Amino acid sequence: MQQVPMMTPASPSQTIALAQNRVLRNTYALLALSMVPTVLGAWIGVQMNFSFFQASPAIGFIAFLAIAFGFMFAIEKTKNSGLGVAVLLGFTFFMGLMLSRMIGGVLGFRNGAALIGLAGGGTAIIFAVMATLAGTIKRDLSGMGKALFIGMIMLLVAAFANIFLQIPALMIAISVIAIGIFSAFLLYDLNRIITGGETNYISATLAVYLSLYNIFANLLALLGIFGGDRE
Repeated sequence: MQQVPMMTPASPSQTIALAQNRVLRNTYALLALSMVPTVLGAWIGVQMNFSFFQASPAIGFIAFLAIAFGFMFAIEKTKNSGLGVAVLLGFTFFMGLMLSRMIGGVLGFRNGAALIGLAGGGTAIIFAVMATLAGTIKRDLSGMGKALFIGMIMLLVAAFANIFLQIPALMIAISVIAIGIFSAFLLYDLNRIITGGETNYISATLAVYLSLYNIFANLLALLGIFGGDRE
């Protein structure tokens, strides 16, 4: 009589690994989807010549933060339901709108499309490097979180101050430091997913998206400053 092979129950460690891989896979899928409303928002913003800061840059900056943090609060509140995905995609559309002013300015250069491509390529390279490091470094990097959060707050304060100071060197320094901080945030967030520190793929997508968005925006700003060709 032929024996039917018995399935061996998965060990706790295997179950945890499967759950972590599922979160990472879902995060990457939702991250890819989130780029669609971002690009759409940026395209619409460029076509409409959308500007959130034209009347008053300081008030616009505060309003932007209020709306962005409102979206993030709503995402965290709905992250355990399908509504969380819809709110996240709405947020990425809004962020695309906010990026449209810079993209429109860069497209005013003769080599503007190439600069946008370079910024996108640079962001992809940074993402690939940080993802590889996150998969290689198995230890928990949660200790980085507090320092990175403080650095982000200081960046926001410096960016707000430069609305009034208008110091070009400070703007360049802010962009360079922002790329470094959000690259580290990317490593930190991907490590949290891989090590099981983040178990919700909507929250994970939000964190990774914000890092990529800020890396791209600041790379594009630097490329526009140093590589823009108006001739």
